[in-house]
Amino acid sequence: MTRRLKLAVLISGRGSNLQALIDACALPDFPAVIDLVVSNEPQAAGLDRAREAGLDTAVINHRTFSSRAAFEQALDARLLDSGPDLICLAGFMRILGADFVRRWERRIINIHPSLLPALKGLDTHARALEAGLREHGCTVHYVTAELDDGPAILQAKVPVLPDDTVESLAARVLAEEHRIYPEAVRQLAEAAAVSRTTCQ
Repeated sequence: MTRRLKLAVLISGRGSNLQALIDACALPDFPAVIDLVVSNEPQAAGLDRAREAGLDTAVINHRTFSSRAAFEQALDARLLDSGPDLICLAGFMRILGADFVRRWERRIINIHPSLLPALKGLDTHARALEAGLREHGCTVHYVTAELDDGPAILQAKVPVLPDDTVESLAARVLAEEHRIYPEAVRQLAEAAAVSRTTCQ
C-alpha cells in the first residue's frame, strides 16, 4: 500500500470533526492516518475521543505561556517531534501567528462553517440568518496568516430554510463538515501520493 499521509489534528473542544477524521482513517483504503492529537484545552472532550481511538495526545495549555509566541514555539516543537505531513485544525480556537503559519505553509488546513470568502470569523450561522441568505455551508481551506482567507480545497452547500434556527442550520452544516473534511484529506493525500510517484 502507498504510504499514508501522516496527520496531526489540533482541537479545543468536543472534537466532532476529529471523530469524522478518526472514523475515516479507520477505513482500510483511506490514504491518511492520525499520528497526533493536540489540544490547547486540558479538558477538551476531543481528547477522550482520541484516547479511546488509541491515538497519541498532547496538551499544550496556552494559558500557561507568557505570550502567543511562546505558546506557538511549544506547539511547533511538539509538531516537529511528530513530523506530520498535514496539520488539520478541527475546532482549534486559537488564531495562529504569521510566523507559525509560514513555517507550516501549505501544510495546515481548517474547516470553517461558511462558504468562504463569505462570513469569515465567528457566529456564522446567526449571521447567515440575519443576512437573509438562502444558502450557507462550510469550507475546507488552507490556513494563511489572514483569518479564514486561505485557498479553498472543498466546499459543501446547504439551503437556508424559512423556519431555520441557529441550531437547526448549524446541525445541517455540521453534518456536511463531517462529510467533506475527510474527503478533503483524502484528496490531498491522493495528490501527494501522485506527486511522490512522479518525483521518483
